[in-house]
Amino acid sequence: MNKMSVMDLEVKGKKVFLRVDFNVPVKEGVVTDDTRIRAALPTIQYLQEQGAKVLLVSHLGRPKGKRDEQYSLRPVAAVLEKLLGSPVSFSPDLLGPVAETAIDCLKDGHCLLLENIRFFPEETNNDPQFSKELASLADLYVMDAFGTCHRAHASTEGVAKHFDNAACGLLMLKELKYLGELLAQPKHPFITITGGSKVSDKVQLLDNMLDLADHILIGGAMAYSFLKVQGIEVGDSRVEEDKLELAQQILDKAKRLGKGIHLPVDHIVAPSFAEDAPATLEEGSISPGMMGLDIGPKTAAHFASLIGDAEVVFWNGPMGVFEWESFKAGTMTVAQAVADNPGVTVIGGGDSVTAINMAGLADKITHISTGGGASLELMQGNRLPGIEALAEK
Repeated sequence: MNKMSVMDLEVKGKKVFLRVDFNVPVKEGVVTDDTRIRAALPTIQYLQEQGAKVLLVSHLGRPKGKRDEQYSLRPVAAVLEKLLGSPVSFSPDLLGPVAETAIDCLKDGHCLLLENIRFFPEETNNDPQFSKELASLADLYVMDAFGTCHRAHASTEGVAKHFDNAACGLLMLKELKYLGELLAQPKHPFITITGGSKVSDKVQLLDNMLDLADHILIGGAMAYSFLKVQGIEVGDSRVEEDKLELAQQILDKAKRLGKGIHLPVDHIVAPSFAEDAPATLEEGSISPGMMGLDIGPKTAAHFASLIGDAEVVFWNGPMGVFEWESFKAGTMTVAQAVADNPGVTVIGGGDSVTAINMAGLADKITHISTGGGASLELMQGNRLPGIEALAEK
């Protein structure tokens, strides 16, 4: 994790290829959520202050390797210009004469946003020649798109190989600091909270966390596979029948290592998966014809108590269908407990971020990861190509 950062580079007067994550929601040409743009500001502003010529490269959506104006980054340039309070040029091309002219006109401390890199199929194919062409645009390379670093694409991995000092940006540095510390030297007690719908999505995370954490709290639909393995009736709750053996292996490993796996002891249930379905409370097993859609108050209180005693908390995945009023209490209780914890609290992207924002508690969290998939891959113990390609400090 000891990677070279943008602060280790001499950038004055240099063209810096800055890979950012501007994959933001755009509706009818208007950016509806600028969170990811704001997250990139510290690195952009640092490069501007140091007198660099900043070439901003990002993807937006899935245009499937061809030009599609609904995925143009042009609306992002206007938002970025407003946030920076300084001009941001936009090039409708990524390569070729138009882009080269725009780059040549760039002054020290100014920014140029290039068009969506996924208009080229060579990007996701990590084409070597395309990577070489991209590298020729700039003198230095900085990777600040943590949310894409688990993908071996041309702009995240291929291009970095053409620079001796490929460095991480300030956002990436923050991600590596907090997630890296959890993996390398976490304080104890260390609690992992995981939820969501599928055991299969989280089994590798659970396996890795058992080696690191003291307690694992499991909610969401994935909890019912674990309960079923233990012989507890779960009614019509979602169960991955073909993953029950994996669930048993996780429980066996926890027992072998003396780690605590905590599952729901009561449930908010409904007769159907619908927002307006009548919600009732059941303890222990779940009745036939009913399905669990949230953890119950006893479970939520138990989870909150464990979270309150932790030095370090990592949260990835909701406790139930928190988007629906009748089934959000468990997730909100966990969100409040994480926010109230005075230690190090890290949220690993995805639905947990949505939940903490819904609760209005984001400012109480030590670190909220900007990359759901990337943070999950990293916490599972996997190597990330976009990080591997960066130079060691």
